[in-house]
Amino acid sequence: MKIAIIGAGNLGLAIAKGILHTNGATTMYLTKRNTKSIQEYEKYGNVTVTSDNEEAVKNSDILIFAVQPGHFTSILEQTKALLTEKHVIISTITGFSIPKIEGIIGSDKFIIRSMPNTAISVGKSMTCICSNELGKKRIDLAKAIFNRMGHTMEIPEEQMQAATVICASGIAFWMRLIRATTQGAIQLGFDAKEAQELAMHTCNGAASLLIESGSHPEEEIDRVTTPKGCTIEGLNEMEHQGLSSSLIRGIVSSFEKISQIKKG
Repeated sequence: MKIAIIGAGNLGLAIAKGILHTNGATTMYLTKRNTKSIQEYEKYGNVTVTSDNEEAVKNSDILIFAVQPGHFTSILEQTKALLTEKHVIISTITGFSIPKIEGIIGSDKFIIRSMPNTAISVGKSMTCICSNELGKKRIDLAKAIFNRMGHTMEIPEEQMQAATVICASGIAFWMRLIRATTQGAIQLGFDAKEAQELAMHTCNGAASLLIESGSHPEEEIDRVTTPKGCTIEGLNEMEHQGLSSSLIRGIVSSFEKISQIKKG
């Protein structure tokens, strides 16, 4: 695959690393206004670093846009005359709808929106994907790219805002839960480093159990709760204090906020 990543900032470079480390590109162009900080990527041999977006578009088939939202329109305007029937356009830009992209480059293009999260930098992103009508023919290609850096799910575009809350903001929500567990472990006598290690790997194990087994969370909870035991005592106290309720309310509040931002 001939891939260009237009906008090689933190997200763009995370995507580049995921593709390069799994040999997912025959050639790759990385673009940035100041290329000094990404020059080292040319050590891969098949990577060209440039500030010329037009050069990257001309020499690539798959265009992954990871630029700032305020720059996206001008870059699309700059490069739209170079787009051909072979190009697949993949946008990672939050809040930039497919109809808005079509309004600039036309609906006769393969257009895909993706919403990865910051865990993409360690190959563990939950990436949601949607497309325009023509883009459905290339959706499996987009999945193949992002599955190299985690897991993908195809969803309708109208759910992209909700997915942003669950998957992107969700990273912060889970970090806070891990932090709270760490604080609890410190109170029980572990030092800070040990406490965080215990919390991180227990969280990772819980998620892995569900992923590997396909179980419902309550099934796994039942495996570790015994009558009159310490686990059910702790769970019930957490629920009395509103753990599930506050988490759900936080998710809904975050969604209401992102909905207001879109309207504004």
